Amino acid sequence: MPTRLVIDTDTAADDCFALLAGALHPAADLIAVTLVAGNVGFARQVENALITLDAAGRPEVPVHAGAERPLLREWVSAENVHGDGRGGHAFAVPERAVEAEHAVDALVRIAREHPGEVDVVAIGPLTNIALAARRDPAFPRNVRSLYVMGGSNNGRGNITAAAEYNFYVDPEAARIVFSAGFDTTVVTWNLTLDQALFDTARLAAISALDTPLSRFFDLVNAPTLAFDRSVGIDGSTHPDSLTVALLLEPGLVRRSRRYFVDVETQGELTRGYAVFDWGVFGKEPNATVVEEIDAAGFHRFMLDLLARRP
Repeated sequence: MPTRLVIDTDTAADDCFALLAGALHPAADLIAVTLVAGNVGFARQVENALITLDAAGRPEVPVHAGAERPLLREWVSAENVHGDGRGGHAFAVPERAVEAEHAVDALVRIAREHPGEVDVVAIGPLTNIALAARRDPAFPRNVRSLYVMGGSNNGRGNITAAAEYNFYVDPEAARIVFSAGFDTTVVTWNLTLDQALFDTARLAAISALDTPLSRFFDLVNAPTLAFDRSVGIDGSTHPDSLTVALLLEPGLVRRSRRYFVDVETQGELTRGYAVFDWGVFGKEPNATVVEEIDAAGFHRFMLDLLARRP
């Protein structure tokens, strides 16, 4: 039976491809998309989610708008990386409205209606997830698993030297989530940078598919690819797609390890830094962290996805 899946996203670029995976993979029953303040302006994120679901042929999937700013801080954009999140292309924006129900209410309700049966993939800042955990203390127990794209496993950041973007934007939310009692799996930014980079050859293989979805990929991915290359990365990074892929095809995980994970909220230089305690300081593990993947298998996952004709 396909997994009941909710994707919590700040829809831009790779988030769009993660939505495609959730909408089209046979192992997924995408029952809702929830939106959180992150990559680009909130109204634009909403449009990007609707455009992507239309590209997937899944306009019936409900979209819920959520937190439009972090818990305590001003929103920080990633538009310098992703542009408008849709490659600057003038896609027709669907006329349908998002659901009236707030994303946090939707998360709590869905998990309560299907206790132990819903997997949540959080690929933006963790504001909505933290608010849902505070709204309903049973929410972390009702969710079967929480897959988080965030942090850098004691490695370099991508918005500061120390921090990955999602945790940097709302570090207080990330700290709440890791202490809330979810069955959490973490897919870090440095994992995709080190093991799942889409280099020139892999990107060319996607372009060669010449399907509507591969053309959508090329258009939407172009600004992120240009940014990555401008900072010395030889290709484009796809941590959000990877996070969904590892949930839906767990055989792509080659090695993972239990860690105690916490997030710095006070540091002047280290705001959003994720600490992965590998077990020598007496902390009880609270997350499974993916450390090695089948990189070729992930690329095949994306090729199979983008070869589909919704």
